[in-house]
Amino acid sequence: MKILSSASIRTIDAKTIQYNQISSSDLMENAAIAFFNSFTEKYKNKEKTITLFCGVGNNGGDGLVVARLLHNTAYRVVVYFLRVSDTLSDDCALNVERAKRAGVNIKYITSSDQMPDLRDSAIIIDAIFGTGLSRDLTGLIKDVIKAINAANKIVISIDVPSGLFLDKSTEFAVEATETITFEIPKLSLFLPDNNRFVGKLSIVDIGLNQVAIDEAETDTYYLTLEDMAKQLKPLRQFAHKGTQGHALIVGGSLGKIGAVSLAAKAALKSGCGLVTAFVPKCGTNAIQSFFPEVMVIEDSNQNSISSITFDIHPDAIAIGMGMGKQDDTKQALHQFLKSNTIPLVIDADALNILSENREWLNDLQPNTVLTPHPGELKRLIGTWENDFEKIELTRALTQKYNLIVVIKGAHTVIVDAMNMYVNSSGTSALATAGSGDVLSGIIVSLLAQGYEPIVATQLGVYIHGKTANITTEEINPRTFIASDIIDNIGKVYNMMDSHGE
Repeated sequence: MKILSSASIRTIDAKTIQYNQISSSDLMENAAIAFFNSFTEKYKNKEKTITLFCGVGNNGGDGLVVARLLHNTAYRVVVYFLRVSDTLSDDCALNVERAKRAGVNIKYITSSDQMPDLRDSAIIIDAIFGTGLSRDLTGLIKDVIKAINAANKIVISIDVPSGLFLDKSTEFAVEATETITFEIPKLSLFLPDNNRFVGKLSIVDIGLNQVAIDEAETDTYYLTLEDMAKQLKPLRQFAHKGTQGHALIVGGSLGKIGAVSLAAKAALKSGCGLVTAFVPKCGTNAIQSFFPEVMVIEDSNQNSISSITFDIHPDAIAIGMGMGKQDDTKQALHQFLKSNTIPLVIDADALNILSENREWLNDLQPNTVLTPHPGELKRLIGTWENDFEKIELTRALTQKYNLIVVIKGAHTVIVDAMNMYVNSSGTSALATAGSGDVLSGIIVSLLAQGYEPIVATQLGVYIHGKTANITTEEINPRTFIASDIIDNIGKVYNMMDSHGE
């Protein structure tokens, strides 16, 4: 699914009107109905007051249609119309009159001393500004939004929280409990910096023309269940361990063998036919006691990796989990990177060693996958002021070295030299020790099974996140651990297989 800029969204709206041969007010009506249906499915109490704040543009027009629909179905509604300009968009002006004729209670606010008392409001619907905002908020609008944020009420934003910029960093906006956005995902809605504005996010279909969407150009995409189910290869009837790929997991040190164990088990549970762990001598008994399905190659050293040599022929390698940063380990990693030609995932300590020896990045094969957590990413690309700068710095790294970088987070972002992908799955339950090791195991498994690196990364990130989504009613997020991720991989595959049929 495409993530688009505000300019592209305006173009799609205009093309939908042209291609579908409808009026702009009809499109506004469709959008408002989609919001109304989503809202009323969740909020059914018609006795409590719903307060809408509407601006003079098309987002305000959306809000006025929603107010009329709520009023016509017996909800208690009051609209505060922020008359900050004598110029209204045509569709906003039309829906002011329609709302009046329907009997909607509309009150006008022209100055800050007309601020309403929100104590009796149960829910506030924000329809002040939409996706076209390009200036900082000041004056009356800023005062109103401050009052909304201070009201301690359920706040639901139509399309985007008012004040949120789509294409640059936002300092001040409505702090929504929930945002119901219209069909096209917007990058700003998924960034960690904006979580306090967006709240829970829902996407509703408003009937935009699919040809118009297909014609829009972008380098940013949203990974959905439908997208990922299409990428998943069918399991062949005569498949066997020799046809399902062989993954090698390199890592571990004294006291940190668990990281390799988690990655190796995740690789097996993700469908890899064979998995071998390369660990120091202290790790052999631990891994083979943990689960016997994984083979082990021992380093010559007892407690850490000193020389990465093996006589097997893996299809993909993951390296770094629990590896430590001993001097001989660093040199072993350097020698390995200079000679390796096998698809590779780099995680954890291997990333930290790379950040201290940036010239080694030149030794990486094209489309090597890096899976840093925020601290590791900062060591690789430097500090950033906001999420947009973080993305730009990551893009610069991927383009310079032709890499794939996974920016882990609530909406994990995948960046390669050409495109960016935002993951739709995952919950805060994934913020647990070993979660990253499991992710690397899933990705290397998919690489070994023959998926292209960017597809393996997309699938791995999506599957990893979805394991948390499907257990929200079974396991409290506070008790979710990395082993639960592994245990639920099969359930995610079942879901993807069913969706792909």
